[in-house]
Amino acid sequence: MTMRACGREAERENAEVYSVSMVKEGYYFGVPPLVLGGVFFMLHWNAAAVVLALLALFAFSFFRDPERVIPSEAGAVVSPGDGRVVVVTDEERAGHPGKRISIFLAVWNVHVNRSPSDGTITKMEYQPGKFLAAMRERASVENEQNVFTLSTAAGEMVFKQIAGLIARRVVSWKKAGDKVLRGERIGLVRFGSRVDVWLPRDAEILVKLGQNVKGGSSVLARWAGKPATSKSAETSSPEADANLTATGKQS
Repeated sequence: MTMRACGREAERENAEVYSVSMVKEGYYFGVPPLVLGGVFFMLHWNAAAVVLALLALFAFSFFRDPERVIPSEAGAVVSPGDGRVVVVTDEERAGHPGKRISIFLAVWNVHVNRSPSDGTITKMEYQPGKFLAAMRERASVENEQNVFTLSTAAGEMVFKQIAGLIARRVVSWKKAGDKVLRGERIGLVRFGSRVDVWLPRDAEILVKLGQNVKGGSSVLARWAGKPATSKSAETSSPEADANLTATGKQS
């Protein structure tokens, strides 16, 4: 990457709008212990009140939903979630060679997931499974997960929401047939998880193991796809050759 590109990436990593909102699940998990903690405080059960208040604060923090600056560069593939890159590997999918990037989301990370690119969700499949620790390699295959197939201008990519040891629920807000924008919110995974992105082998991977990324703003890869050959150009070329030959004979 050039110094200018690195600078833009650094600005994106640090750019987060500070009007932080929260998804509705935060109220479901945070308000009950907060109210109960208030009751306990009035009853002078201070220790229990403090514990419940801390649980409420954790829930409000976990379900936060900050705005992000979405990159506009052509071919940019952004991270579906916040976390740390734990796998970058070659991987074949349905007979097609490609590359997989896996990102581990710790409990303190933002857990709202985002679309890595513009496109149409052609398939969204829920796969029940185990709840292995999301750091483990087998989690990508064996754990409960939502698998999204996304058709983009460059081709087809796949990304996953994967439950972990603590996370026991993958939640999608989208369905097959929905059109999505790069960085658009598509769902969440509750309490620690993992997200995977699979790209064809011609994608240029820009992240490395151990790198921290932010959902919607960190660029994982650059993938412009292969330019399609015009069918009309293919069919017209023999005719053009024939015309040139005829012209040569006439001369």
